[in-house]
Amino acid sequence: MVAFFRQKRRRRGEAPQSKRAAQDSLPSRRWIEPTNLRIHGKETLTRLSALLIAASLAGCVSDGMRMVDGHVGNAVSLVSGVQGEPSNVAIFVASTRRSEGATDDGRAHFSLTSIGVPFNHRAGNIERPSFGGADRRRHFTVLSKRNMDEREFYGEVASHVSGRIGNSRDVLLYVHGFNTGAEEARFRLAQIVADGRFSGVPALFAWNSRGGLFNYESDKEAATVSRDALEKLVVELSRTPGVGRIHVLAHSMGAWLTMETLRGVAQSGHPDLDGKLGEVMLAAPDIDLNVFRQQIARLDPRHVSIFVANNDRALSLSSRIAGDRPRLGAMNPTNPEDKSELDRLGVAVHDISSFSTDFVGHGAFAEAPDVVRKIGAQLTAPRPGEAETQAVIDASGGTAPVGPPPLNQKVEVQPLAPLAAAQ
Repeated sequence: MVAFFRQKRRRRGEAPQSKRAAQDSLPSRRWIEPTNLRIHGKETLTRLSALLIAASLAGCVSDGMRMVDGHVGNAVSLVSGVQGEPSNVAIFVASTRRSEGATDDGRAHFSLTSIGVPFNHRAGNIERPSFGGADRRRHFTVLSKRNMDEREFYGEVASHVSGRIGNSRDVLLYVHGFNTGAEEARFRLAQIVADGRFSGVPALFAWNSRGGLFNYESDKEAATVSRDALEKLVVELSRTPGVGRIHVLAHSMGAWLTMETLRGVAQSGHPDLDGKLGEVMLAAPDIDLNVFRQQIARLDPRHVSIFVANNDRALSLSSRIAGDRPRLGAMNPTNPEDKSELDRLGVAVHDISSFSTDFVGHGAFAEAPDVVRKIGAQLTAPRPGEAETQAVIDASGGTAPVGPPPLNQKVEVQPLAPLAAAQ
Protein backbone atom coordinates (compact mmCIF):
# COMPACT_ATOMS: atom_id res chain seq x y z
CA MET A 1 0.00 0.00 0.00
CA VAL A 2 2.96 2.25 0.49
CA ALA A 3 3.44 2.06 -3.26
CA PHE A 4 0.52 4.49 -3.65
CA PHE A 5 2.47 7.15 -1.73
CA ARG A 6 5.85 6.65 -3.25
CA GLN A 7 7.04 7.19 -6.76
CA LYS A 8 8.18 3.85 -8.09
CA ARG A 9 11.82 4.04 -8.88
CA ARG A 10 15.00 2.05 -8.88
CA ARG A 11 17.47 2.51 -6.07
CA ARG A 12 20.96 1.70 -7.28
CA GLY A 13 24.19 1.96 -5.37
CA GLU A 14 22.81 3.98 -2.43
CA ALA A 15 24.97 4.13 0.63
CA PRO A 16 23.69 1.93 3.45
CA GLN A 17 21.96 3.37 6.47
CA SER A 18 23.96 4.46 9.47
CA LYS A 19 25.44 1.56 11.40
CA ARG A 20 25.49 3.28 14.72
CA ALA A 21 26.38 0.66 17.30
CA ALA A 22 23.72 -0.38 19.79
CA GLN A 23 24.26 0.78 23.35
CA ASP A 24 25.51 -1.85 25.78
CA SER A 25 23.49 -0.68 28.76
CA LEU A 26 19.75 -0.24 28.95
CA PRO A 27 18.84 2.37 31.58
CA SER A 28 15.59 1.86 33.48
CA ARG A 29 13.58 4.69 31.98
CA ARG A 30 9.96 4.40 31.01
CA TRP A 31 10.07 7.33 28.59
CA ILE A 32 11.98 7.14 25.35
CA GLU A 33 12.33 10.20 23.11
CA PRO A 34 14.09 10.72 19.76
CA THR A 35 17.64 11.79 19.21
CA ASN A 36 18.77 14.05 16.39
CA LEU A 37 19.29 10.92 14.30
CA ARG A 38 17.43 11.00 10.99
CA ILE A 39 16.77 8.36 8.42
CA HIS A 40 18.23 9.72 5.19
CA GLY A 41 16.42 9.19 1.95
CA LYS A 42 15.53 10.97 -1.27
CA GLU A 43 12.18 9.38 -1.95
CA THR A 44 9.67 11.81 -3.39
CA LEU A 45 5.89 11.98 -3.57
CA THR A 46 4.20 12.70 -6.86
CA ARG A 47 0.68 13.35 -8.05
CA LEU A 48 -1.13 12.65 -4.76
CA SER A 49 -4.88 13.06 -4.90
CA ALA A 50 -6.85 14.09 -1.84
CA LEU A 51 -9.23 11.18 -2.25
CA LEU A 52 -6.47 8.62 -2.40
CA ILE A 53 -4.79 10.08 0.68
CA ALA A 54 -8.04 10.00 2.63
CA ALA A 55 -8.79 6.43 1.62
CA SER A 56 -5.30 5.18 2.30
CA LEU A 57 -4.62 7.03 5.52
CA ALA A 58 -7.73 5.51 7.03
CA GLY A 59 -5.76 2.36 7.60
CA CYS A 60 -2.46 0.61 7.75
CA VAL A 61 -0.70 2.32 4.88
CA SER A 62 2.79 1.18 5.78
CA ASP A 63 2.14 -2.53 6.03
CA GLY A 64 2.92 -2.73 2.31
CA MET A 65 6.24 -3.55 0.74
CA ARG A 66 8.90 -1.14 -0.35
CA MET A 67 9.39 -1.77 -4.03
CA VAL A 68 13.03 -1.89 -5.07
CA ASP A 69 14.77 -3.82 -7.78
CA GLY A 70 17.21 -5.66 -5.55
CA HIS A 71 20.31 -3.70 -6.58
CA VAL A 72 21.58 -2.57 -3.20
CA GLY A 73 25.14 -1.61 -4.02
CA ASN A 74 27.59 -2.41 -1.26
CA ALA A 75 24.93 -2.89 1.43
CA VAL A 76 26.04 -5.24 4.17
CA SER A 77 24.13 -8.50 4.54
CA LEU A 78 22.18 -8.56 7.79
CA VAL A 79 21.46 -12.28 7.77
CA SER A 80 23.83 -15.19 7.55
CA GLY A 81 23.99 -17.38 4.50
CA VAL A 82 26.18 -18.75 1.73
CA GLN A 83 27.64 -15.94 -0.38
CA GLY A 84 24.99 -14.84 -2.86
CA GLU A 85 22.35 -17.27 -1.60
CA PRO A 86 19.26 -16.23 0.40
CA SER A 87 18.89 -17.06 4.06
CA ASN A 88 15.79 -18.91 5.15
CA VAL A 89 13.40 -17.67 7.82
CA ALA A 90 10.91 -20.36 8.88
CA ILE A 91 7.61 -18.80 9.94
CA PHE A 92 4.77 -20.60 11.69
CA VAL A 93 1.49 -19.22 10.36
CA ALA A 94 -1.98 -19.40 11.89
CA SER A 95 -4.42 -17.84 9.45
CA THR A 96 -8.14 -17.08 9.50
CA ARG A 97 -8.05 -16.11 5.82
CA ARG A 98 -10.49 -18.04 3.67
CA SER A 99 -7.98 -17.87 0.82
CA GLU A 100 -5.63 -20.01 2.92
CA GLY A 101 -8.14 -22.69 3.82
CA ALA A 102 -9.72 -21.22 6.94
CA THR A 103 -13.47 -21.52 7.45
CA ASP A 104 -16.07 -18.80 7.87
CA ASP A 105 -16.42 -19.50 11.59
CA GLY A 106 -13.08 -17.84 12.37
CA ARG A 107 -11.10 -20.99 13.09
CA ALA A 108 -7.48 -20.92 12.03
CA HIS A 109 -5.67 -22.83 9.30
CA PHE A 110 -2.02 -23.71 10.01
CA SER A 111 1.14 -23.83 7.92
CA LEU A 112 4.91 -23.53 8.03
CA THR A 113 6.38 -21.16 5.45
CA SER A 114 10.03 -20.67 4.53
CA ILE A 115 10.89 -17.13 3.40
CA GLY A 116 14.05 -16.37 1.48
CA VAL A 117 15.84 -13.18 2.55
CA PRO A 118 18.32 -12.04 -0.13
CA PHE A 119 21.99 -12.12 0.80
CA ASN A 120 22.44 -8.37 0.25
CA HIS A 121 19.29 -7.40 2.13
CA ARG A 122 19.39 -3.91 3.60
CA ALA A 123 17.77 -3.19 6.96
CA GLY A 124 14.31 -1.65 6.77
CA ASN A 125 13.66 -2.83 3.21
CA ILE A 126 11.60 -5.63 1.75
CA GLU A 127 13.35 -6.11 -1.57
CA ARG A 128 10.75 -6.85 -4.26
CA PRO A 129 10.85 -6.45 -8.03
CA SER A 130 9.41 -3.26 -9.50
CA PHE A 131 8.06 -5.42 -12.32
CA GLY A 132 8.38 -8.98 -13.50
CA GLY A 133 9.14 -12.04 -11.44
CA ALA A 134 11.15 -12.17 -8.24
CA ASP A 135 14.77 -13.32 -8.23
CA ARG A 136 15.52 -15.28 -5.06
CA ARG A 137 19.07 -13.91 -5.04
CA ARG A 138 17.88 -10.29 -4.92
CA HIS A 139 14.32 -10.35 -3.60
CA PHE A 140 12.23 -11.69 -0.75
CA THR A 141 10.59 -14.91 -1.93
CA VAL A 142 8.43 -17.72 -0.59
CA LEU A 143 10.70 -20.76 -0.79
CA SER A 144 8.23 -23.33 0.51
CA LYS A 145 4.94 -23.72 2.33
CA ARG A 146 3.65 -26.79 4.15
CA ASN A 147 0.08 -26.97 5.41
CA MET A 148 -0.58 -28.88 8.60
CA ASP A 149 -3.30 -29.62 11.09
CA GLU A 150 -3.46 -28.01 14.51
CA ARG A 151 -1.81 -30.86 16.41
CA GLU A 152 1.05 -31.08 13.91
CA PHE A 153 1.51 -27.30 14.10
CA TYR A 154 2.16 -27.18 17.84
CA GLY A 155 4.21 -30.36 17.67
CA GLU A 156 6.43 -28.71 15.05
CA VAL A 157 6.86 -25.64 17.27
CA ALA A 158 7.92 -27.91 20.13
CA SER A 159 10.39 -29.64 17.82
CA HIS A 160 11.87 -26.29 16.76
CA VAL A 161 12.59 -25.18 20.34
CA SER A 162 13.84 -28.58 21.50
CA GLY A 163 17.42 -28.34 22.69
CA ARG A 164 17.57 -24.55 22.49
CA ILE A 165 18.66 -22.42 25.42
CA GLY A 166 17.73 -19.01 26.81
CA ASN A 167 15.76 -16.62 24.67
CA SER A 168 16.17 -18.76 21.55
CA ARG A 169 13.18 -20.68 22.98
CA ASP A 170 11.00 -17.56 22.79
CA VAL A 171 8.26 -17.04 20.23
CA LEU A 172 7.74 -13.72 18.44
CA LEU A 173 4.13 -13.48 17.31
CA TYR A 174 3.43 -10.80 14.69
CA VAL A 175 -0.11 -9.48 14.18
CA HIS A 176 -0.37 -7.36 11.03
CA GLY A 177 -2.57 -4.34 10.41
CA PHE A 178 -5.26 -3.13 8.00
CA ASN A 179 -5.00 -3.71 4.24
CA THR A 180 -2.28 -6.33 4.41
CA GLY A 181 -1.95 -9.30 2.09
CA ALA A 182 -0.87 -12.72 3.29
CA GLU A 183 2.45 -12.56 1.44
CA GLU A 184 3.13 -9.01 2.64
CA ALA A 185 2.67 -10.07 6.26
CA ARG A 186 5.06 -13.00 5.88
CA PHE A 187 7.72 -10.83 4.24
CA ARG A 188 7.38 -8.14 6.90
CA LEU A 189 7.89 -10.63 9.73
CA ALA A 190 10.88 -12.20 7.95
CA GLN A 191 12.39 -8.72 7.52
CA ILE A 192 11.90 -7.89 11.21
CA VAL A 193 13.46 -11.20 12.25
CA ALA A 194 16.45 -10.61 9.97
CA ASP A 195 17.00 -6.97 10.89
CA GLY A 196 16.40 -7.49 14.60
CA ARG A 197 18.48 -10.68 14.66
CA PHE A 198 15.77 -12.51 16.58
CA SER A 199 16.99 -16.00 17.42
CA GLY A 200 13.72 -17.52 18.59
CA VAL A 201 10.71 -18.87 16.71
CA PRO A 202 8.76 -16.41 14.51
CA ALA A 203 5.01 -16.88 14.24
CA LEU A 204 2.41 -14.94 12.27
CA PHE A 205 -1.27 -14.51 12.95
CA ALA A 206 -2.82 -13.63 9.59
CA TRP A 207 -6.38 -12.45 10.10
CA ASN A 208 -8.76 -12.07 7.18
CA SER A 209 -7.90 -8.59 5.91
CA ARG A 210 -9.46 -7.97 2.51
CA GLY A 211 -6.40 -5.99 1.43
CA GLY A 212 -8.22 -3.03 -0.12
CA LEU A 213 -8.10 0.73 0.34
CA PHE A 214 -11.81 1.09 1.00
CA ASN A 215 -12.28 -1.92 3.28
CA TYR A 216 -11.48 -0.39 6.66
CA GLU A 217 -14.83 -1.24 8.26
CA SER A 218 -14.94 -4.77 6.86
CA ASP A 219 -11.37 -5.32 8.03
CA LYS A 220 -12.35 -4.19 11.54
CA GLU A 221 -15.16 -6.75 11.50
CA ALA A 222 -12.77 -9.43 10.23
CA ALA A 223 -10.35 -8.61 13.04
CA THR A 224 -13.18 -8.87 15.55
CA VAL A 225 -14.18 -12.30 14.25
CA SER A 226 -10.55 -13.44 14.65
CA ARG A 227 -10.27 -12.69 18.37
CA ASP A 228 -11.08 -16.22 19.53
CA ALA A 229 -8.61 -17.78 17.09
CA LEU A 230 -5.82 -15.46 18.22
CA GLU A 231 -6.64 -16.10 21.87
CA LYS A 232 -6.42 -19.85 21.32
CA LEU A 233 -3.13 -19.45 19.45
CA VAL A 234 -1.54 -17.38 22.21
CA VAL A 235 -2.69 -19.76 24.95
CA GLU A 236 -1.65 -22.92 23.11
CA LEU A 237 1.76 -21.51 22.22
CA SER A 238 2.34 -20.69 25.89
CA ARG A 239 1.50 -24.30 26.77
CA THR A 240 3.68 -25.85 24.08
CA PRO A 241 6.49 -27.91 25.65
CA GLY A 242 9.84 -26.12 25.72
CA VAL A 243 8.58 -22.70 24.65
CA GLY A 244 9.96 -19.76 26.65
CA ARG A 245 8.26 -16.38 26.57
CA ILE A 246 5.59 -15.31 24.09
CA HIS A 247 6.39 -11.87 22.66
CA VAL A 248 3.81 -10.05 20.56
CA LEU A 249 4.53 -7.34 17.99
CA ALA A 250 1.33 -5.84 16.60
CA HIS A 251 0.85 -3.03 14.09
CA SER A 252 -2.02 -0.56 13.74
CA MET A 253 -5.39 -2.39 13.68
CA GLY A 254 -3.51 -5.52 14.70
CA ALA A 255 -2.66 -3.76 17.96
CA TRP A 256 -6.37 -3.36 18.70
CA LEU A 257 -6.92 -7.06 17.94
CA THR A 258 -3.99 -8.02 20.17
CA MET A 259 -5.16 -5.98 23.15
CA GLU A 260 -8.71 -7.30 22.82
CA THR A 261 -7.29 -10.82 22.77
CA LEU A 262 -5.02 -10.36 25.79
CA ARG A 263 -7.90 -8.74 27.66
CA GLY A 264 -9.94 -11.89 26.98
CA VAL A 265 -7.08 -14.10 28.16
CA ALA A 266 -6.84 -12.04 31.35
CA GLN A 267 -10.56 -12.34 31.98
CA SER A 268 -10.22 -16.11 31.72
CA GLY A 269 -7.76 -16.03 34.61
CA HIS A 270 -4.38 -15.99 32.85
CA PRO A 271 -3.35 -12.30 32.59
CA ASP A 272 0.34 -13.08 32.00
CA LEU A 273 -0.08 -16.50 30.36
CA ASP A 274 1.01 -18.12 33.63
CA GLY A 275 4.38 -16.38 33.51
CA LYS A 276 5.00 -16.88 29.78
CA LEU A 277 3.99 -13.43 28.52
CA GLY A 278 7.01 -11.42 27.43
CA GLU A 279 7.07 -8.15 25.50
CA VAL A 280 3.84 -6.78 24.05
CA MET A 281 4.91 -4.15 21.52
CA LEU A 282 2.21 -2.04 19.90
CA ALA A 283 3.47 -0.18 16.85
CA ALA A 284 1.35 2.77 15.69
CA PRO A 285 -1.64 1.35 17.59
CA ASP A 286 -4.94 2.33 15.97
CA ILE A 287 -6.77 2.22 19.30
CA ASP A 288 -9.07 4.78 20.87
CA LEU A 289 -7.44 6.08 24.06
CA ASN A 290 -10.48 5.32 26.22
CA VAL A 291 -10.69 1.80 24.80
CA PHE A 292 -7.03 1.23 25.60
CA ARG A 293 -7.58 2.32 29.20
CA GLN A 294 -10.09 -0.49 29.61
CA GLN A 295 -7.85 -3.00 27.86
CA ILE A 296 -4.71 -2.22 29.85
CA ALA A 297 -6.63 -2.30 33.14
CA ARG A 298 -6.76 -6.10 32.83
CA LEU A 299 -3.03 -6.51 32.19
CA ASP A 300 0.28 -5.79 33.87
CA PRO A 301 1.31 -2.62 32.00
CA ARG A 302 4.98 -3.42 32.52
CA HIS A 303 4.72 -5.93 29.69
CA VAL A 304 3.46 -3.33 27.24
CA SER A 305 5.40 -0.89 25.06
CA ILE A 306 3.85 1.50 22.56
CA PHE A 307 5.59 3.14 19.61
CA VAL A 308 4.05 6.53 18.89
CA ALA A 309 4.60 9.24 16.28
CA ASN A 310 2.82 12.57 16.36
CA ASN A 311 3.38 12.88 12.59
CA ASP A 312 1.56 9.62 11.78
CA ARG A 313 -0.88 10.87 9.15
CA ALA A 314 -2.72 7.57 8.96
CA LEU A 315 -3.70 7.73 12.62
CA SER A 316 -4.46 11.44 12.43
CA LEU A 317 -7.07 10.81 9.79
CA SER A 318 -8.35 7.74 11.63
CA SER A 319 -8.90 10.00 14.63
CA ARG A 320 -10.83 12.53 12.57
CA ILE A 321 -13.02 9.82 11.05
CA ALA A 322 -13.81 8.63 14.58
CA GLY A 323 -15.02 12.10 15.58
CA ASP A 324 -11.67 13.52 16.67
CA ARG A 325 -11.22 10.81 19.28
CA PRO A 326 -7.48 10.48 19.97
CA ARG A 327 -5.60 7.45 18.66
CA LEU A 328 -3.06 5.94 21.03
CA GLY A 329 -0.35 5.72 18.38
CA ALA A 330 -0.60 9.41 17.48
CA MET A 331 -0.13 10.75 21.01
CA ASN A 332 2.59 13.38 21.40
CA PRO A 333 4.85 12.72 24.40
CA THR A 334 6.28 16.24 24.16
CA ASN A 335 2.81 17.70 24.71
CA PRO A 336 2.20 18.05 28.49
CA GLU A 337 -1.44 16.99 28.22
CA ASP A 338 -0.65 13.90 26.15
CA LYS A 339 2.31 13.03 28.36
CA SER A 340 0.10 13.19 31.44
CA GLU A 341 -2.40 10.83 29.80
CA LEU A 342 0.32 8.39 28.81
CA ASP A 343 1.95 8.51 32.23
CA ARG A 344 -1.26 7.28 33.81
CA LEU A 345 -1.31 4.22 31.58
CA GLY A 346 1.91 2.85 33.11
CA VAL A 347 3.26 1.49 29.83
CA ALA A 348 6.63 2.17 28.21
CA VAL A 349 6.34 4.83 25.51
CA HIS A 350 8.78 5.12 22.62
CA ASP A 351 8.55 8.29 20.56
CA ILE A 352 9.73 7.51 17.03
CA SER A 353 8.36 10.64 15.35
CA SER A 354 11.77 11.63 13.98
CA PHE A 355 12.35 8.19 12.47
CA SER A 356 9.59 8.33 9.87
CA THR A 357 10.83 7.07 6.52
CA ASP A 358 8.02 8.43 4.34
CA PHE A 359 5.26 11.02 4.09
CA VAL A 360 2.72 8.86 5.92
CA GLY A 361 4.87 8.02 8.94
CA HIS A 362 3.02 4.81 9.81
CA GLY A 363 5.68 2.12 9.41
CA ALA A 364 8.85 3.42 11.06
CA PHE A 365 8.83 0.56 13.58
CA ALA A 366 9.96 -1.78 10.79
CA GLU A 367 11.30 0.54 8.09
CA ALA A 368 13.71 2.63 10.20
CA PRO A 369 16.77 0.40 10.72
CA ASP A 370 17.74 1.79 14.11
CA VAL A 371 14.26 1.28 15.51
CA VAL A 372 13.83 -2.32 14.35
CA ARG A 373 17.33 -3.19 15.56
CA LYS A 374 16.53 -1.84 19.01
CA ILE A 375 13.34 -3.88 19.04
CA GLY A 376 15.45 -6.93 18.28
CA ALA A 377 17.92 -6.02 21.02
CA GLN A 378 15.09 -5.86 23.53
CA LEU A 379 13.78 -9.26 22.49
CA THR A 380 17.18 -10.91 22.63
CA ALA A 381 18.33 -9.41 25.93
CA PRO A 382 19.26 -12.34 28.22
CA ARG A 383 17.13 -12.96 31.25
CA PRO A 384 18.80 -13.21 34.65
CA GLY A 385 19.56 -16.78 35.66
CA GLU A 386 18.38 -18.24 32.36
CA ALA A 387 21.49 -18.30 30.20
CA GLU A 388 21.95 -22.03 30.68
CA THR A 389 18.28 -23.04 30.65
CA GLN A 390 17.55 -25.56 27.94
CA ALA A 391 14.37 -27.27 26.79
CA VAL A 392 14.56 -31.00 26.06
CA ILE A 393 11.63 -32.74 24.36
CA ASP A 394 11.33 -36.49 24.80
CA ALA A 395 9.77 -38.84 22.28
CA SER A 396 6.36 -38.62 23.94
CA GLY A 397 6.29 -34.84 23.64
CA GLY A 398 7.03 -34.19 27.31
CA THR A 399 9.47 -31.56 28.43
CA ALA A 400 12.21 -31.60 31.01
CA PRO A 401 14.07 -28.41 31.91
CA VAL A 402 17.83 -28.41 32.13
CA GLY A 403 18.98 -25.62 34.43
CA PRO A 404 16.91 -23.26 36.58
CA PRO A 405 13.16 -23.22 35.84
CA PRO A 406 12.37 -19.52 35.42
CA LEU A 407 9.20 -19.68 33.37
CA ASN A 408 6.81 -19.44 36.31
CA GLN A 409 8.52 -16.31 37.57
CA LYS A 410 7.75 -12.71 36.74
CA VAL A 411 10.23 -11.28 34.25
CA GLU A 412 11.28 -7.68 34.84
CA VAL A 413 11.71 -6.18 31.40
CA GLN A 414 14.02 -3.25 30.69
CA PRO A 415 12.97 -0.74 28.04
CA LEU A 416 14.77 -0.39 24.75
CA ALA A 417 18.11 1.33 24.53
CA PRO A 418 17.01 4.96 24.54
CA LEU A 419 16.59 6.98 21.42
CA ALA A 420 17.27 9.81 23.88
CA ALA A 421 16.88 10.05 27.63
CA ALA A 422 13.83 11.96 28.82
CA GLN A 423 14.39 14.73 31.28
